[in-house]
Amino acid sequence: MIVDDHEVVRRGIAEVIDRTEGMGVVAEAGSVAEGVRRAELVNPQVMLVDLQLPDGTGIDLMRTLRQSKPEIRAIVLTSFDDDSALAAALESGAAAYVLKSVRGAEIAEVVRAVAAGRVLLDERTVTRRRKEHDDPTEDLTPSELRVVELIGEGLSNREIAERLSIAEKTVKNHITSLLAKMGLQRRTQVAAWVAARKHHAWSEPGK
Repeated sequence: MIVDDHEVVRRGIAEVIDRTEGMGVVAEAGSVAEGVRRAELVNPQVMLVDLQLPDGTGIDLMRTLRQSKPEIRAIVLTSFDDDSALAAALESGAAAYVLKSVRGAEIAEVVRAVAAGRVLLDERTVTRRRKEHDDPTEDLTPSELRVVELIGEGLSNREIAERLSIAEKTVKNHITSLLAKMGLQRRTQVAAWVAARKHHAWSEPGK
């Protein structure tokens, strides 16, 4: 079963699966509620689930079905290469986590592996990725973190100084320090990093 609110995506995946020997799509759904209803009716062996759905997330769907249909094996298929989403998928019982940039043949291989009982997503995967994607702000002071937030809002050094009631020279010192700690060269890179973090709001439905 494929659960994704974009029909084009569902159709593309369905074509790949239906062309693969020994596989077939038994149902499609575009929301959490529809996914629950369809799964109860058709009892799919494997479920491909998008993270963002109009009425919730794929995590919500997996948690609901884990109660009533624990035998269904779930694969998260998403555009979010995000550690918190990966961890949530693991906690919800997903057997695999696949990015939508993957080739069609690879999706079929993952489905076959999961249907055979393999688990491609485990705690070691999440831990390893977290080490590889350490938070660049983890060593910042509270003042420096606030400056990062305000840079992300598009404020100038003078505006940041006014907002925090500190001298502009102090703001410049904070920026010099936080750039070094984050491994960046320019404040525009800080703004881009903040924007990228906001873009990864996978848990906000319908975005």
